[in-house]
Amino acid sequence: MSGNSRKRRGDGRPTIAQVAALAGVGTMTASRALRTPHLVSDALRASVERAVEELNYVPNLSARALASKSSDVVVVLVPTLTQHIFSEVVKGIYDGLEGTPLQVQIGNTRYDAEEEERLLRVFLRQRPSAVIVSGTHQSKASRQLLERAGCPVVQIMDVSDDPIDRIVGYSHVDAGYAATRHLIEKGYERLAFFTGWMHQRAEGRLRGFEQATREAGIYRPDLIFRVEDRVSFDLGSTMAGPNRRFGSHPFSSPGLGRAMLSDALDLPRPPDAVFCNNDILAIGVLFEAHSRGIAVPDQLGICGFNDLDLMAAAHPSLSSLRTLRYEIGFESVQVIRRALDGRPDDQKIRNMGFEVMARQSTNRNGG
Repeated sequence: MSGNSRKRRGDGRPTIAQVAALAGVGTMTASRALRTPHLVSDALRASVERAVEELNYVPNLSARALASKSSDVVVVLVPTLTQHIFSEVVKGIYDGLEGTPLQVQIGNTRYDAEEEERLLRVFLRQRPSAVIVSGTHQSKASRQLLERAGCPVVQIMDVSDDPIDRIVGYSHVDAGYAATRHLIEKGYERLAFFTGWMHQRAEGRLRGFEQATREAGIYRPDLIFRVEDRVSFDLGSTMAGPNRRFGSHPFSSPGLGRAMLSDALDLPRPPDAVFCNNDILAIGVLFEAHSRGIAVPDQLGICGFNDLDLMAAAHPSLSSLRTLRYEIGFESVQVIRRALDGRPDDQKIRNMGFEVMARQSTNRNGG
């Protein structure tokens, strides 16, 4: 590659000239291959696409963005739009942007790293003012795209010692540990962990559960029930634990919670408490306990995660780990606004914390 082709834009992004040089074509030809790929040969198009992927080049397709160097768009990437957890995050983002010219553009990654990368390539063409992305475990390609985005980037809903730019979230390991310690301190000794498909945040909660139970000398791997393979995001045949099949249940559903408890109760030494990776599973566990005449909390303790409104309304009321979803969304916008206004901000990581909401479902013997 020539010295001239190595030059980047002032914001550090790869240029179309670099793509052209790497593909061995002229700049206009490379641009045509991206704008109107049907007008070039398959071989030429493939060569340009390989260069784009290698350089993580993001073409700028917005005329307005070309004139102003950025648009008024804040890109928000979340893993699902069907769960209440992320709708609260998005509400916080919208409320935080109220009164500003900034507009939200939402992408649903569906817990898929390749989809996240694809959406980033699409949205970054608009030269957004900022990007908010859920989680801290981006693929190498997605991380490079975000590092070269030329705008504030906020990772949310988790924490990491290696932020791309800024982080607003909480430690899932610490949260899992705290919920498990709550059950142990209430006198439960045979603790189970129930989860659907294992995304990165669920894995953090499981690590916290394992740490707390190992410290207490009560860790039992046979009481960890998890979906081994994500056959489908919404519905699929799942495996959980050694030789355990739960049929076709959504990975986060009351039906899966019921099936997991039913299976756990067949063990020679069944659990006396369950920590569920989310509140919907916990509701299913409660339903199954009711159907079998199992007294909650004396015979079975139940703790969920996220603390949706239904947890306090259940009978008995269900303990849960409260996370500050709205506040995380709102604070992520404040971080962006400070950056866009040029106000100093040395705090790269904002740990918003969590709270164990102890209710009737873990109040064993009134203790």
